[in-house]
Amino acid sequence: MASTVITPSLTAHSSPSSPALFLSQNRTFSHNPAINHQKPTSSSIFGTKLSLHRPQTLAPKSIKARFFRVSCSVSASLPSALLFDCDGVLVDTEKDGHRISFNDTFNERELGVTWDVDLYGELLKIGGGKERMTAYFNKTGWPEKAPKTDEERKEFVASLHKRKTELFMALIEKKLLPLRPGVAKLIDQALASGVQVAVCSTSNEKAVSAIVSCLLGPDRAEKIKIFAGDVVPKKKPDPAIYLLAASTLGVEPSRCVVVEDSGIGLAAAKSAGMMCIITKSSYTADEDFSNADAVFDFIGDPPEERFDLAFCGSLLEKQFVS
Repeated sequence: MASTVITPSLTAHSSPSSPALFLSQNRTFSHNPAINHQKPTSSSIFGTKLSLHRPQTLAPKSIKARFFRVSCSVSASLPSALLFDCDGVLVDTEKDGHRISFNDTFNERELGVTWDVDLYGELLKIGGGKERMTAYFNKTGWPEKAPKTDEERKEFVASLHKRKTELFMALIEKKLLPLRPGVAKLIDQALASGVQVAVCSTSNEKAVSAIVSCLLGPDRAEKIKIFAGDVVPKKKPDPAIYLLAASTLGVEPSRCVVVEDSGIGLAAAKSAGMMCIITKSSYTADEDFSNADAVFDFIGDPPEERFDLAFCGSLLEKQFVS
């Protein structure tokens, strides 16, 4: 799949006399608070109010867009924890993984339901597979084979989701869906530097564990904490899963950097008081990420690396001076 070009031709460097610049959605951010002197404005994603400094300087429109790597020469402090979303961040699973598994489940149960690519993209605005199915059936009508009472329908949806997870895990175990570029590299950098790593997802815990263990390997998996599925009562864009991760890991939310790919994930991270880097995925390329702290097409491995652990740490420095 071709990568989405999302950043202009600019590499940000820094020195004591030249503060580092960070670009997100054609906005230029700076470590220098004098540059960000304008009054913050308020933006809203899914009802969550976030503060955004509108910069004094915007990237020139004449600059031709191309891939670039952000480099930081300042000695940045490291995050206490690096928190990854799973689907779309570790692996681009949605279109050819979860969607296919949902459709295979519907076909097995002879429900007469098929989710095409565009429809599933809309359904992804709802966090959680069980919640996604319930919302769809409530809107379009429940299948004839579905039970009639709310409690029985809840059990019906849970059984569908259980089978869908089994089919999805089979895809992962066959390694038919690869890790996204740079994921293993960034995790290795964090673990080698003593930074805690966790995966925080609305997906089923078994499916997330399968991705981590099968694609990242057992040595990494045993060092990565997983928060997934129904571990919290409210799913993204609610911040509960990220707050639970910070509490369990024993770190301050403000010392965490989140890697997400969607608007609901961004809203959850920012509502939790965390810095958030977006790596766009196939379904989220056109979403509004103006509130993100940085936006990239992917993490990347050399020679096409977009950012590394040092860059994650530099975002925390920006947070405390802006």
